[in-house]
Amino acid sequence: MANFIPADNASCEIRASNSRFIAHLAPVDSVVLARAFIATIRQAMPDASHHVYAYVIGHGATTTLGMSDDGEPSGTAGRPALAVLKGSGFGDVVVVVTRYFGGTLLGTGGLVHAYGDAVRGVLALATRVEKIARLQIVLVMSYAQYDGIKRTLGQYDHHIDGEQFAGDVTITVTIRVADAESIRATLIEQTGGQITIH
Repeated sequence: MANFIPADNASCEIRASNSRFIAHLAPVDSVVLARAFIATIRQAMPDASHHVYAYVIGHGATTTLGMSDDGEPSGTAGRPALAVLKGSGFGDVVVVVTRYFGGTLLGTGGLVHAYGDAVRGVLALATRVEKIARLQIVLVMSYAQYDGIKRTLGQYDHHIDGEQFAGDVTITVTIRVADAESIRATLIEQTGGQITIH
């Protein structure tokens, strides 16, 4: 089953009985990064009434969940926000819903709807991408092998992280985990085993 993450940050604003609910979403792959994003939103909007958040780190059975009502009545803010987030199919995501109180009490039902709707709104704007496991490998080769190896790498989803030209050529490259065995076998065959891969 595919694991989806948001491609980028997103934000939206809704209104409920004169209160403003501003939702900010970000891709994060750790609780530390989720907390850092929450702190950034708090600093950016220090005069807001509440900064309710929810996050889902990981996917499937191995997820870390977090939420806060941030002073709203218990169960009216963080829980509905987290429920919508969990239902979205996204992992590695944090949402902060910032509320500016508009003078009218919404009641518990109104709050549940407003926070849930704010999260739904920002999720609708988020671009869904598949999380792909990647790893970094180091290839050491002769100058004569360099062009052919670069052509072979070009047939795969990869990113060159660095190249060093000394006695040999060293290429540091990030590849998909799913392609690792195929790349390794192809390069060994192509060079007659005259390549070092680690």
